[in-house]
Amino acid sequence: MAAGASALREVLREQPGDVDARTALALALYGMGDIDAAIEELRAILKREPDSIRARLLLATTLTGRQDWAGARGQLEEVLRRDPDLLQAHYTLGLVRYGLGDLPGAIESFRRVLAREPGHADAHENLGLILNLSHRESEAAGELLAAARAGLPRSQYFLGTAYATGTGVERDLARAVEWWFRAADQGVRQAEEALAQLRQVARGRGRRAGADRTAAEHAFRDFREGLWAAFPALSRVGTASVGEQLLQEGRAADAVPVLIREATALGEPSERLLETLYERGAGDAVRPHDARILHYFQASAAEGDIRSRIALAKIYAAGLGVAPDVPRAIALLRATPHEDAQRLLRELTTASDSGSVPARR
Repeated sequence: MAAGASALREVLREQPGDVDARTALALALYGMGDIDAAIEELRAILKREPDSIRARLLLATTLTGRQDWAGARGQLEEVLRRDPDLLQAHYTLGLVRYGLGDLPGAIESFRRVLAREPGHADAHENLGLILNLSHRESEAAGELLAAARAGLPRSQYFLGTAYATGTGVERDLARAVEWWFRAADQGVRQAEEALAQLRQVARGRGRRAGADRTAAEHAFRDFREGLWAAFPALSRVGTASVGEQLLQEGRAADAVPVLIREATALGEPSERLLETLYERGAGDAVRPHDARILHYFQASAAEGDIRSRIALAKIYAAGLGVAPDVPRAIALLRATPHEDAQRLLRELTTASDSGSVPARR
């Protein structure tokens, strides 16, 4: 980008009136983070061509980059005076009005966008967030649902939270789990944390009432049940696990991510199958010591899951896909007050003292 900016400056030395080159330079400067220089180039364009809607719209967008909301609003109002139907200007004006604290104005701008383009996911999301701030939760939920269905991860997280708390919608913890999983898949850290907290409730940790624990358990169970919908042709005879059935039908490559998803949703049979798959693999489709499975055990153990801590301790003790690390295995087991963990701890401690490590069992 820096090289491109340098080349464009050379063009403008020879042809200072080249509007396309100056616009491209402004965009390059903006992309490099040099907002002041980008603004200078755009103002130079408008000095030569005050009727340039494109340059004025770019200037407004660039001014928002340094939170000059009043300046951006002036440019956008001029753009809309010249072209009242320009959706991008209405959308950016919505952001600017929000920046100025004008929530009713921002709502009006985003509704203008959606009246012309009902599928504008970003407008749905921003409208939903502002409606929430305006204490219009029921309206907000509909907008967030549209944005979440379009795949926007932030809306998926906020919609999950709305279902978890019953804010603007009927409380439905199973739907909350579903939307949080979708958001977490796209890297939303808050969604991962929300799921982790709910798993702790389902495990009976903390001071939450028994009814909360039951509701959390049922929500994860319903989520696991919903995974069958992605595999309508899959037989359900003899198993309650989608991942297990995929394994039985020879679809090991498909089974691993599903088993991880089920285990993350507190499916203990799936977690046991992952232990076996990590140790042995499944033919050519899944090699032993699969990194995805290891990552699951590490994340789950960090949350305090007993079975994952024991599995991870065995992995470190035997050096299965990792460098052998008996002290780390022992530390994991010492922090796990469970009969199986303590029994393995005694075995490892004895073996460590004698200079050997017990075989994986």
